[in-house]
Parts: sequence; C-alpha cells; structure tokens
Amino acid sequence: MTDPVPLAAFRFGHGLPLPAGAPTDPEAMLAQLAGPDPGLALFPGPTPAEVQAQFARSMEARLVARKTPRKSPERKAYNGVLREVEDQLELFLRLQIARGLDSPDGLRERLVRFWADHFSALPRLRDQRAILVSRIDHAIRPHVTGRFADLLMAVELHPGLLLGLDQVASVGPNSPAGQRKGQGLNENLAREMIELHTMGVGAGYRQDDVRQLAELLTGLDVTIAEGAVFVPRKAEPGSETVLGQIYGPEGLGPIRAVMTDLARRPETARHLARKLVVHFLSDTPDEALVARMAEAYLAADTALLPMIRVLLNAPAAWEPSLQKARQPFDFMVAALRGLGVDGAAVLRMGGKPFRRMIREPMQLMGQDWENPRGPDGWPEAASAWITPQGLAARITWAMEVPGRLIEAGAMPEPAAFAARVLGDMAGQGDLALWAARSESPREGLGLVLASPAFNRR
Repeated sequence: MTDPVPLAAFRFGHGLPLPAGAPTDPEAMLAQLAGPDPGLALFPGPTPAEVQAQFARSMEARLVARKTPRKSPERKAYNGVLREVEDQLELFLRLQIARGLDSPDGLRERLVRFWADHFSALPRLRDQRAILVSRIDHAIRPHVTGRFADLLMAVELHPGLLLGLDQVASVGPNSPAGQRKGQGLNENLAREMIELHTMGVGAGYRQDDVRQLAELLTGLDVTIAEGAVFVPRKAEPGSETVLGQIYGPEGLGPIRAVMTDLARRPETARHLARKLVVHFLSDTPDEALVARMAEAYLAADTALLPMIRVLLNAPAAWEPSLQKARQPFDFMVAALRGLGVDGAAVLRMGGKPFRRMIREPMQLMGQDWENPRGPDGWPEAASAWITPQGLAARITWAMEVPGRLIEAGAMPEPAAFAARVLGDMAGQGDLALWAARSESPREGLGLVLASPAFNRR
C-alpha cells in the first residue's frame, strides 16, 4: 500500500520533505486551509501602496522620457525606473518560491498558483508587469479559501488586471467621454470574465452578452491614489442585459451584481470544478466527481472550501498513480526543497545567481514567470511540459545546479537523497539502485531529480 504522505506532498503540495506541521490527511489539510495563511506570515511582500507608488514612478518617468531624444538623461532615468519595476517583479517570484518551500500549508500555495493561472493576463507595457503580478498577493491569496464571488470581484477590480486587459481604455460609445473623444468599447475584460474566468468557453452565452457586459463595465478606471475607481463620464448610459438579467444604470453596484450572478451560475460551478480536477488529479477528469464538486460549490453560495473538501475526499485523490507532470515552477520548488534550500536563502540570493539558477532555467523549461502564451494560462497536459526541449532543460538543471547550491563535501548520498525526496516511490523501478551506482554524488542527485518519478505529481 502506498504511503499517503508522499501522495499528499506530490499531489497537493510541493514535494518532500514536508515542512514541520504540514498535514497529510484531508481533514487536517482542510483545517489548515480554514486558518491563517502561514506562507504570508513567514514572508510578507510589498503592500498595494508600495506597488502602486512604483507604478506611478515608472509612468511619470515614461511620460517625461517619451518627449526627449533616445540617449537623453530622461531616457536613462526611465530605464533605471524600469529596472526597479523588474526588481519588484522578481521579488514576487522569490516570495512565491520562498512560501512554497517553507509554508506547512502546501495546498494553499498550490491553490494560489492555480488561481493565479486561472486569472492570467498579459501586460501591455513593461511598466505594468509588477502591478499585474501583485494581483496574486493582494487579490487572489486573501480569497483562495473564501467565496469565489469575492475572489472574482477582487481580481477583476484589481488595478493590474484593469490595466493589463486595457479596460481603462474602454469607453461607452454614447458616454460624454466617448462622444467627445471618439474612443470606443474594449471587450477584453468582459470576454475573459465570461469565457475564461466564470462560465467557460461555449457555455451558452452569446456575443451580445459579451458586448452588453462590456458596456456595463465601462467607467472602470485606475488612479494612482485610489486604485480601481468608477468614472461616470466614461460609462455607457442606461441599463444593460447580460444573460437575460438587467443591470444598471451605472456604477460599481451593478458591476458587482453581475459578477456575483456569474459566479453563482451552474456553468461556472462545473467549469471551476473541472479545472480543479484536471489540475490536481487527471487530464481526463471523472465527470461524476466534477458534478459532486459543482453541487457543493452551488449549495455553499460559491464557497470554495466545500468544493475542495469533495476533491480531497475522493478516492481518486489518493490513488498511487501520479498522472500529472510537475510544471517548471513546481519542479523548481520541489528540487530546491529536496536540496535543503529554504525560503530565506532564496530571498538572500544575489540577482545574477537567482536568474541564472532559477528564473532563466524555468523559462528554458517552458514556463516564463507570469508570462503565459495567452490569457487562458499555462497548459495542463503532461505532454505540454515533458517535451524534448523542456526535458533537456530539466536534465541540464538537475546535473549542473545542485553542485552550485551545495558544497562538494555536503553532497548527500544519492540513495538517501532519493528516499528523502521520493519517500516509498524511490523504490519503484531501479532508481535508487542506479543513483547509488553513479560515478559521483552530484551525478546521483541529478539522476534522481531528472527521473520520471520526481517529475510527476
């Protein structure tokens, strides 16, 4: 019988060895989810005010620089501010890794990553990258164990998302601002809200529903001082009809109401439940499990924990066969944990070593930090990650980087390392035997980290 501890660590966390106090059974995992966020307590990040202040500095520098020649002091100053934005962006990555390494609540960390991908968006400008990524800490993380309706509103009204999806440029055609400036409607936020964030592709809505929702959302804007605001002069006058329901005439009230109604729809419940099953268990989800999770979600008025409870208590959640592939972020956290690197060490690491050993290898493995190929986020299928190029990058990392992170005399014995990072799964096949027979401890560790067993979840 397979030990449930490695299953819990691989399927619902970031691997072995588990941090002190990490739960390994469904009820204990749920109890921890219902409590405070230990990862955030260990490693707090920049505040919304700090992120918005940095964004303000970059936009002000951009406005000054664009009026000057290419090699002017103002251009150089702007480039310096952009580097500060990149530093803040990288800090958020370091924090995500540090929390993944040290937090005993591995399931919470995995859920944060899941919802960050669910609410993917691509910045139009380099200035926007950090404020867009900040949605993870400031809009997603506080709500991953609450109601999806609240999570949806927090994310859709986050300044980074409004900027990244160009909602700030959407103006009602018949609004005072639209008639005066000739600006038009932008459907990006409305389409993604319906098609990706709630009901799912092909869930029975019409193009007219998308357009009416886009008109309802006009007026949403961002200011440096306040973040998301509603500007009446940009809003399309009158009421709008979305999926048969009338909303209006204008303001944040109707916008919040339509998001609540979208969150409560059965199509949304099924879409979210299916995505969770696919992410945690299998690329071919059990439709009966999806249905039970959707029912729990609707019965609890979009609360997420009842849906997670059904998932954790499903027999499939504890079957020993691991069907998913670790995405590069998951691989990196699991490998660093296995090598004994903690969150504090990641935060202390110099910029060049961090990029050379962590950020750039993740990109080579196919997962550039917060830069997916499209608004639907990263692919889930194992075949999307275990590609010739991606696998070569994993093998290269496994063979080269551990030797840089661990002093030669402190290299663990390969068979013991296999047991440390794989538990009883180390005994599957001849992995432990071949690791022990490696010419050097460094090669033995690389063999374990590059093995199929380590790259599954």
